[in-house]
Amino acid sequence: MPVHDWTKVPAGIFHDFHHGWIFAIKDALNKGLLPAEYYALAEQYAGTYGPDVLTLQAPAGSPAQAPSQRNGGATTLAKPRRKPVAKTEMEFYRSKQKMITVRHVSDDEIIALLEIVSPGNKSHRGRFREFIEKAAWFLDQRVQLSIIDLFPPSSRDPNGVHGAIWKAISDEPYALPRGKKNRTIVSYECGMLVQAYVEHVGVGDKLRDMTLFLEYDGCVEVPLEKTYQQAFDAVPKRWRAELIG
Repeated sequence: MPVHDWTKVPAGIFHDFHHGWIFAIKDALNKGLLPAEYYALAEQYAGTYGPDVLTLQAPAGSPAQAPSQRNGGATTLAKPRRKPVAKTEMEFYRSKQKMITVRHVSDDEIIALLEIVSPGNKSHRGRFREFIEKAAWFLDQRVQLSIIDLFPPSSRDPNGVHGAIWKAISDEPYALPRGKKNRTIVSYECGMLVQAYVEHVGVGDKLRDMTLFLEYDGCVEVPLEKTYQQAFDAVPKRWRAELIG
């Protein structure tokens, strides 16, 4: 199914779709994509923030800690299929920040976050700044991060959401490619460096699987097309017609 132009419908309609897509992605991760020692939760709080999908790892010695296929288990962590477009040591960002420990209420380790940008994230300068600061904060904590933004650039992010994040963490510019492919899907791999894997799509494009890193050089591929379809099929017919037409 092609990406739809969500600017054609009220923000509340995307909010409803957004909610369904979050749970479709969470279910896909928990039904075999993640190694046994990992699990995904929807709309949980980590620290003071509430990401859309939160991936955690159970502590060593817990019943969930069955080995992954790298150690003889059932599910494999893959190497990323794409090449990073940029790297940073984040020294620019860290020079301005205090270190804070990220914890979840369960005390299981937070490994990765997935965020789907909504119109509300860009509707106000303060809200957008909070969104960018949240992304930078988690990257500074070496929490793997993936972001999906199906909305066009705004005055707050003229080079897309990745451009705004990259400026915040590295003080380096990022130029959004010209043309209709101006929606952003980006995955950040955190180790000694932060590496950005960026893809731009346009209205009418099909979604490729998205890389979700669980460790440095180890990831799973999230089926965006399939989960998008599942969520879109649950959108009321009146609004599906608006988007398709």
